[in-house]
Amino acid sequence: MTRGQIDEGTLAQVAATARAVVEQVASVYVGPAEVPQLLLATLLARGHVLLEGVPGVAKTTLVKAFASTLGCAFRRIQFTPDLLPADITGTYVLSPREGTFLLREGPVFANIVLGDEINRAPAKTQSALLEAMQEQQVTIEGDTRQLPSPFIVLATQNPVEQAGTYPLPEAQIDRFLMRLVIGYPNERDERGILRRFMGGSPAPQRVLEPARILELQNLVRIVHVEDEVLAYVVSLATFTRQHARLFLGASPRASLALVQAARARALIDGRSYVLPDDIKRLAVPVLAHRLVLTPEAEMEGTQREAVVRQALEQVSHRREGG
Repeated sequence: MTRGQIDEGTLAQVAATARAVVEQVASVYVGPAEVPQLLLATLLARGHVLLEGVPGVAKTTLVKAFASTLGCAFRRIQFTPDLLPADITGTYVLSPREGTFLLREGPVFANIVLGDEINRAPAKTQSALLEAMQEQQVTIEGDTRQLPSPFIVLATQNPVEQAGTYPLPEAQIDRFLMRLVIGYPNERDERGILRRFMGGSPAPQRVLEPARILELQNLVRIVHVEDEVLAYVVSLATFTRQHARLFLGASPRASLALVQAARARALIDGRSYVLPDDIKRLAVPVLAHRLVLTPEAEMEGTQREAVVRQALEQVSHRREGG
């Protein structure tokens, strides 16, 4: 297999850094180690994460712990039904001293933006993040301003069945590289949570800094992907587009997202090349939230994750069969 142009020493350093980030997050967040790994992979892939779960399962705690390890500017936006787009992007205000209008930047002007309970706000307010997430810029009263680098939105949401929520439109959901479902902890983990926080909340240590994150993001672009792996990704996407229970399957943007996420995951694992297993491990969190079920499938309770797993089973079977 042809490897990317990354030396073994650099790969070992990246893997060690990734382990340090996961360990620091784990000092606060009790749960699967895969979750902070996926957050880091999304950051290095220049994407955004949607964390979904019922209230009280430490979604916000997870994001704040992850942000603490990155050494970047962090801002939190609490989404509410009365939140306005200008409350996110900022607005021009009159300066009495200078007699001119000056931009008062909103909380989106940060490296790490936590959108807490993003589906508590209506679609007009949610859409204020669209340009920021896709193009890393915002337009305020006709003026376009670049956002800082690196930039990542970590949004949390309650299930849409909860009262007072607004389902995210497909255009916004598609901007999230991954959707991670945070469930209840098992009994052992919950006991660990109780013991850990009886003595106060621990504080994770900083592991990275903005310049180092940008270096790692550039390394992701060097990670090699064989044509066979690209063909596998396309086959998965094609399977979803032809599925009888889907109104919309995975788009080319979804395929690109899956490849980019796999490159980032390979890098933090200390590899300069992507394996088919990377695609399999990431297919559900990268693809499932982008699929749109038919009305009949929704009524019958079909799960989008189940469709992706079916694709992994059947496309893999066809490949192995020749």
